[in-house]
Amino acid sequence: MQLLSFETPAIAHYAYLISDGIDAALIDPRRDIEEYLQAARELGVRIRYIIETHRQEDFVMGSAYLAEQTGAKIVNGTHDLFGHGHLRLSDGEHICLGSLRIRALHTPGHTPESMCYAIFDSDDDKPAWGIFTGDTLFFGTTGRTDLTDRSKSVENAALLYQSIHTQLADLGDTAFIFPAHGPGSVCGSGMAERPSSTLGVEKIDNEVFTLSQDDFAEKKGSEQLSRPPFFRHMEEVNLKGGIAPVNKMGSVNLLEVDAMLEQSNHALFYDTREPEAYAGGHVENSYSIWLGGLPVFGGWVGDENDDIYLLTDRESDIDVAINHLARIGIDNVKGALAGGFGTWRKSGAPISSSGTLTAQAIKDDPQSFQILDVRELDEYEQGHIPGAQHIFVGKLEDKLGELDFQKSRPVIVVCSVGHRAGLGVSILRRGGYEDVRNLLGGMSAWNQH
Repeated sequence: MQLLSFETPAIAHYAYLISDGIDAALIDPRRDIEEYLQAARELGVRIRYIIETHRQEDFVMGSAYLAEQTGAKIVNGTHDLFGHGHLRLSDGEHICLGSLRIRALHTPGHTPESMCYAIFDSDDDKPAWGIFTGDTLFFGTTGRTDLTDRSKSVENAALLYQSIHTQLADLGDTAFIFPAHGPGSVCGSGMAERPSSTLGVEKIDNEVFTLSQDDFAEKKGSEQLSRPPFFRHMEEVNLKGGIAPVNKMGSVNLLEVDAMLEQSNHALFYDTREPEAYAGGHVENSYSIWLGGLPVFGGWVGDENDDIYLLTDRESDIDVAINHLARIGIDNVKGALAGGFGTWRKSGAPISSSGTLTAQAIKDDPQSFQILDVRELDEYEQGHIPGAQHIFVGKLEDKLGELDFQKSRPVIVVCSVGHRAGLGVSILRRGGYEDVRNLLGGMSAWNQH
């Protein structure tokens, strides 16, 4: 038996390739499948099954495209929310992979259709070797329970608790846990930072095991996590197993400054540089979305129908940015600035600027600034700068009218370290605020003083 894991950068998603002999199964693939195919070739195995733990919401699934390319069968559960599949397994049914037996377990709670898959070396009479847990069970916590209906979050959390205790708890403390997401994913919060885990380890410190059902349901169900708008689009395309990639590496047009200027009034410009660089100089009305933030925040301010142009630090960032956006179904990238932002700077074209500030400067003169905290509400409630107003950055553009700020007075935007604040700065600038600055280092820097 061999097992490989694949992390999708910036969204903390994990896919897995498990094989025994010449047959392999791939669990929860993303849309761009080349890495999986290359790994299978290097191992000398054929991908026979594509296993889905649930209908993913934070990225475009690659199930249908991979099945088309390899002839593999898509394996999932019988719930309607899967919407497709060649082998629809009921709870307790299994498939064989060489000498391995992979048993399907229905574990609703995160979503109604959620499945886990227990791996047994040969038969079901011994403890499981491992469990592909999807978003049901993470390291240290579980998946969020508000996605299907926020008003039923507590009820769903209780259901998730029951699923884990009845379906997974008795599979053996030595069973390895293989979740679909890790720390940083929008599919949950509070995940533990560790490279691996077992069911026994989770029983010691995972809240789904250390709390009672009522306490767990109340805590998990009261989480206040944002739901990116692109989740709805992911639900639609993933009902069919995802969609094939559109843009190939190097296929997006490289444009000169004049050609970019022609698009600036009717298209979205994504500036993927670090927030300090954006503050020093940027194209007017562009959004500051750092490169690693594109697979989440690129889908908060734009969608699959918007024309998007990229302003990058260097040309080598362009394909990375396109890949990040494609993973959330945004394929309408019409062009990118040739030569990176340095080309714009040298051209003499108009450049706007915002600003930065240190935590000490705010503490020395707190009355001079209006402070906006753009973190998640849970983060804000755990501690914030006195007097700071709160609007999550993903909702800021729609809620600018709720800000009780004077546009002529300095506004300081705060997040954890400065990246989300950079996006907040750009949104406020687009909204007519004159003096907007990023607290670089964010609350991390603030808490050091």
